[in-house]
Amino acid sequence: MSNKFKRTITEVFLESRQKPPTQVAMRYSDGKGWHDISWPEYFKKTELVAGGLVQLGVQRGDRVAILSNTRYHWAIADLAILGIGAVTVPIYQNSTPEDVKYILKDSGAKTAFIEDQSQWIKIQNLKSDERELENIISFNSFNDPHVWSWEKLLKSGEAFVKEKPHHFEDECKKNKFEDMATIVYTSGTTGSPKGVVLAYSCIATECEDIKVNFNLGDQDSTLTFLPFAHIFGRVELWANIYLGWKMCFAESIDRIAFNLKEIKPTFMMAVPRIFEKIYGRIQSQVESGGKVKQKLFTWAKKVGAQVSHAKMNNEEIPLSVLLEYRLAYNLIFSKINKGLGGQLKFMVSGGAPLAKEIAEFFHASGILILEGYGLTETTAAITVNTPYRYRFGTVGPALGETQLKFAEDGEILVKSGKVFKEYFKDPESTSANLQDGWFRTGDIGESDKDGFLRITDRKKDLIKTAGGKIVAPQKLENLLKTNKYINQVVIYGDKMKYLVALVTLNESEIRAFAKENDIAATTLEGLAKDPKINQLVSEIIRDKNSKLASFETIKHFQILPAEFTIERGEITPSLKVKRKFLSEKYHDVIMTLY
Repeated sequence: MSNKFKRTITEVFLESRQKPPTQVAMRYSDGKGWHDISWPEYFKKTELVAGGLVQLGVQRGDRVAILSNTRYHWAIADLAILGIGAVTVPIYQNSTPEDVKYILKDSGAKTAFIEDQSQWIKIQNLKSDERELENIISFNSFNDPHVWSWEKLLKSGEAFVKEKPHHFEDECKKNKFEDMATIVYTSGTTGSPKGVVLAYSCIATECEDIKVNFNLGDQDSTLTFLPFAHIFGRVELWANIYLGWKMCFAESIDRIAFNLKEIKPTFMMAVPRIFEKIYGRIQSQVESGGKVKQKLFTWAKKVGAQVSHAKMNNEEIPLSVLLEYRLAYNLIFSKINKGLGGQLKFMVSGGAPLAKEIAEFFHASGILILEGYGLTETTAAITVNTPYRYRFGTVGPALGETQLKFAEDGEILVKSGKVFKEYFKDPESTSANLQDGWFRTGDIGESDKDGFLRITDRKKDLIKTAGGKIVAPQKLENLLKTNKYINQVVIYGDKMKYLVALVTLNESEIRAFAKENDIAATTLEGLAKDPKINQLVSEIIRDKNSKLASFETIKHFQILPAEFTIERGEITPSLKVKRKFLSEKYHDVIMTLY
């Protein structure tokens, strides 16, 4: 590591006290307007929260949970916990009470930050011997004698800091690279979540590689909305400390389109679903604009694709093509860029596979989406495309000092300073997945001659048909999800003669289609049964099948009457489908397709 990064995140955070008060660390909206928090103010609030936690009896090594949406309080709480040598245990805000109960009990957390009363209800409904919590602090105030308000904690911390003004600084300096910083619980697509133990060294190594490969700093800003309970979002929080950019918190997922225009970020980190929705919205606008607009858009895409290909391969762009592209940009692509704030250098996609078609489209429009690959166990990215070296359809080359190799079956093995220490209280799973320093990712992939990694699928998700053909379902599912009418797709066919699919609809787009085609049904369940909509989905699948090998094609499908939800156990809090659960729940439906 460089000298700068031979320090823990808490040591680096101490320096924020010295930054000028005009330098903004975070920006948030209260619904009436945007408010800035400077770096010295960020540090001061964190110091007070840390003091309040010490007053509550939190000691070095104690686990402290955070159950909340992404907001500036989350970041302050995390740095306060780490600063006193305690261990942060993030919990998704949309976790079920059962998952909350499991994580609190497994981690042994005695203190928890919650967002509001709705999260308190999840904890309150647990039996006293199940929650084992001694202290609960709410970011949003409400009246309950068992819950501390954020303001009360700050006041308690203020009294502590007056008495011991150097305590927080001293504790920040005590953290060592090998110490446990956080326990991040996996989504649990196939069973109970595992607690992934990440050390301070994992954080520092990941953040240094972001600095080296992306050239981001205090001149940059991002619109932040990823859940901090997910490792991808958490790295955004940590890298903000190391690199000093301005972190602007989106008001909500529904407000992202508005916030982009207000904040005008220079980069953004998001999951593929965000890009899929933007892509689908653009498709809708083009299709509703008449034949002239559609032809103009098709021409612009063709010109943009030529420029995109040349840029990616470092080829010279002919002057005639550049002139055409300038016209295409002014007429079409500038509107897309303006809708995203107009200042983006690039966007980073992670958390799930991104369809190559979407990455290519945005690049043709002048917006670079850089896809990366990683897991909770690898502190997010271990491979990533960068602004200077990228290849669509891949997740980029190895990041920094990361080493990759492949098992005989194609499973990706990783050795890196980013790899986790262990699964919390689970030596059996640790030894099964971490051997001689190499972590077994569970993903199947391959590397091209230039070192760019391609992910085939999760090892456990691969389908082997009755004919012996191996099919990667995610590839096909992502292909279908590029269509604006499709929300989710789950493909089946293991040990069967052909593939079938369960499909859920994009409600807003399918309602617009129903209105245009005089379909009487008003509920999503009714729309799923309508012959015209079934014909529409059939045509979409037929079009995608034409691009696939015969053994990859989907022969039959069933439109489900509702979108998958966390509450019904169909998807994880990070929105990954639970294939095994769905295959059992819809077993009879799937069998009718054969």
